[in-house]
Amino acid sequence: MVVTNNDITNKTYKKLSIQVSLSGLSFCVFDLLSNRVISINSVDFPKNQVIEEQLWKVFSEFPALSEQYDEIKVLHENTLNTFVPQSLFDENFLGSYLQYNVKVFETDLFAYDSLKNKEINNVYVPYVNINNFLLDQYKSFDFQHASTLLVDTVLDVSRYNFEKQVFIHNQDKYFEIIVVQAGKLVFYNSFEPTTSEDFIYYTLFTFEQLQLNPDNCKVSLFGSITQEHDYYKIAYKYIRNCNLLDVDSWVSKFDITEEKASKYFSLIHS
Repeated sequence: MVVTNNDITNKTYKKLSIQVSLSGLSFCVFDLLSNRVISINSVDFPKNQVIEEQLWKVFSEFPALSEQYDEIKVLHENTLNTFVPQSLFDENFLGSYLQYNVKVFETDLFAYDSLKNKEINNVYVPYVNINNFLLDQYKSFDFQHASTLLVDTVLDVSRYNFEKQVFIHNQDKYFEIIVVQAGKLVFYNSFEPTTSEDFIYYTLFTFEQLQLNPDNCKVSLFGSITQEHDYYKIAYKYIRNCNLLDVDSWVSKFDITEEKASKYFSLIHS
């Protein structure tokens, strides 16, 4: 069993962050003294496989997951979440916030993350079976929803811009649209497209609903996307001010490539 280490005489000064979904897992090892990334790895799970079996395989293939760390954080990656303003939030009714967005059951476990100084909470359904598996491997760990770190970082980036900005975070199975203004969250939603036409439809529909003009609104794309990606090409066709997110500051901070800074955005900010 791997445990987190609070004994200063045995500290490793390393942190492990794991981002896990039903389709795969990625993890990052940090040097806590320099805040640099030591390593990043990712594994895709085969379809229709038992998740616990896939996790066992990953742990056997990557010895780094079984080392000792001072801190361990787990990020749940799914679309079973919604952001709720603090003024409307009551932790006794977490399921009620989700019932209009996703299918929920009485047996579901609900959790929430508070975004410090942002006055919003991210309510979500964590993967209980994954948490239970990881509890067998680690004595303790903290867990959050991946989109909490995503939105929190985007809000920090936008806090001095008083125009509405659109951030599009693309994942393998879905993408997220985050609209912000002056460090405030205006809109967040996730979509599951199957074609590039679906992608641009959801994007432009969001623009229409929020009365945003694709001719002048700034749009930044990041995540699993490049200028050669079909989603980027069609977005560039219909949106005038469309670019890949500038990740240079995080490339320098974490000592990683631009591709990794974009693809593992939530993970490196954990």
